[in-house]
Formats: sequence, C-alpha cells, structure tokens
Amino acid sequence: MKQLHTFDDIFDTQKTFRLLLDAMANPSRVVSIQEGAEKLYGSKPEMLTLAMTLLDKNTGFYTFGHTELDEQILLLTHAEKKTLEEADYVFVTEEEHLPEAFAKAKRGTLENPHTSATLIIGCSGERNVSCSISGPGVDGVATFQSPAVLEEAFRLRTEQAYEYPQGVDMIFVSPEGELFCIPRMVKKEEQ
Repeated sequence: MKQLHTFDDIFDTQKTFRLLLDAMANPSRVVSIQEGAEKLYGSKPEMLTLAMTLLDKNTGFYTFGHTELDEQILLLTHAEKKTLEEADYVFVTEEEHLPEAFAKAKRGTLENPHTSATLIIGCSGERNVSCSISGPGVDGVATFQSPAVLEEAFRLRTEQAYEYPQGVDMIFVSPEGELFCIPRMVKKEEQ
C-alpha cells in the first residue's frame, strides 16, 4: 500500500501544536510549521497541517468551497463540514473572503466566549507592513513586520465591534509555513 502523506498523526501534530501554542501565547512571534507541511501534499499543505493538528470528529470546519482542501480535511481528520456560521475553524485561503468570514464567523457569547471560531488565514510570506499590537502575551507594545493582510483583518475585526470578551482568534500562515497568531483580545495600536 502506497502512503501519500508522511505526516505522523501523533508526533507531527504534537510538534505543530507546540509551535502553535508558542505563537498564540506570544503574538507577533513567527514560527515555522514547514517541516510538517512538507510531509503533506495538495495545494495547501500548510493549511492541512493545521487542520490535522486542530480538527477531529468533534469539530466543524468551513473552507469557502475550496474543494481539494475540503476533501483532504474530511479524509484525514474526520471533522464535520459546517456552515460558516457554525464552524469552529474557518480556513480563509483567499483574501476576498475575509469580510464574509468576520461578518459571519462565531464570536462566542458573553457567558461562553470560548465557543468562538478561529480564522486560519492564508497570507503571503512577505512581511512588509509595520504593525504595533498590545494585549495578553505582549509586554507593553510589540512592533513587528507583518503581511499586508493583517491590516485588513484588524480593520474588519474592528468593524464587528465585538463585546468583551467575545471575538475571533486569528492564525496567519504563509505557503512557506511561517505562522503567527493574533488572539481575540490583542489589539492594534496606532503608530
């Protein structure tokens, strides 16, 4: 039997999860999940690496109709394909889908903010926009170079006017496997 993917369900998911936790606990820190992504095939191996790490049969996902990614996630994680409004994880492979993702993704409730969605946003590897952030996991204000899509994501998130502690977590990942996170309580500072 020929094995298409060489990604290990235990060891590679653990390694990816640790990197993801590091990035989520330290907003603006860039980590690389390329090692795991190289073991997967298809048009979006970096997204599939995160799907295999975060999803299981008890979670729901949405991909804006990205057929290949849908099929691979269903096959490898057994997660349930849901509507955008019901999904726990929303895979945004094209920037044009960001407005709809922010407008319709689960934001949690005041009593259960943890029931919000996580947006996994594809971005370019070019970090050419200076961004300053503050909030949990940031010592004062952190300034870092980010992809341009982060500016748009912050703008769209601000338009939603989430009531504290509601909101969505954002994971940004490039095709090269570079990843950074912006948790829902981290805010953009004007420079």
